[in-house]
Amino acid sequence: MKADFLPYHHRDRELTEREKDILRAIIQMYILSAEPIGSRFLSKYLEEHYKLSPATIRNIMSDLEDMGFIAHPHTSAGRIPTDKGYRLYVDSLMKTEHVTNQIATFVQENLQNSSREHVLRDASKILSSLSHYLGIVVLPNLSDVILQRLRLIALSSTRLLVVVELQSDIVRTVTLEANFEIDYQALDEIARLLNEKISGRPVSFLRDNFTVIIRDRLPAEVNAYLRLFIDSVETLFADYTSPDEAVHIAGTQNLLEYPEFESRDRIKGVIELIENEDLIVHILDRQDTGDNKPFVMIGSEMGSELLNDYSVIVSHYKFGDAKGSLGIIGPRRMNYPRLVPLLTHVAQTLTGR
Repeated sequence: MKADFLPYHHRDRELTEREKDILRAIIQMYILSAEPIGSRFLSKYLEEHYKLSPATIRNIMSDLEDMGFIAHPHTSAGRIPTDKGYRLYVDSLMKTEHVTNQIATFVQENLQNSSREHVLRDASKILSSLSHYLGIVVLPNLSDVILQRLRLIALSSTRLLVVVELQSDIVRTVTLEANFEIDYQALDEIARLLNEKISGRPVSFLRDNFTVIIRDRLPAEVNAYLRLFIDSVETLFADYTSPDEAVHIAGTQNLLEYPEFESRDRIKGVIELIENEDLIVHILDRQDTGDNKPFVMIGSEMGSELLNDYSVIVSHYKFGDAKGSLGIIGPRRMNYPRLVPLLTHVAQTLTGR
């Protein structure tokens, strides 16, 4: 009987404890093996807790399948978890593990010894190394961070370095190419005039209102510089610390080691995922609950065919007033009980630097 034709009370009823234990066992074994789980193997696996024959387990598995928690892949006699099954497991069936002292020390030493410029890239590598999946760190979003001042430094007669100093000791540098001769001696005065108008305002406000703020309020001799700044406003006041790079991704080779991604089409999907940084940033940034608790998105829940074969665990960290995201992307059968606390620990360590 198909799930669509089951009575409402049967499809959405609360699972019995025995059904929960069997579903938990199916998911745990599938996480380890990536092979469909059969009733005979499940009977032996559970024999310390339940004396159930393979026939009895098959009946229970059939009910779980009718309710949409597991599925029959092709002609295999075994079952695999569905997105719905994983969701119930993550929300109420799994027992999270503790981060070991060895791993906690490894994370602490590597992030504390990393410079501010490299710590986020190093964090993505640490996540990748410890999870054996993709480690993702989205740089802090600067929209609400306050500008302290701009500094202007001439690199040549036509190249200008703009140092954007923000609250929380966040610094961005942007190089601009001018179509006029830069007056080295005038730069400090131009910076002073600009800072009088724009310092103390949020980045997002400056990006949207920079032209209005400085129009007709500065001497005519700085018009060429103002035009240069106006033309570059999206870069100067971008949402991320690096205007050309909003995310650090490490561990691409890790995904290729899993049987789920052995086929040519699946390998192509991995490459497309890695190259689609905008999608990754969108997924990691969109679920900020404000309480810094990690959350999990599974397969179809992410709303992109490119991510149907994956799960994402996401948490958030703070650099002063700026908040960023970090996550682990792997196959849907990833080890959630181990990885959720790992991600939480890395996020807390980044925030506490």
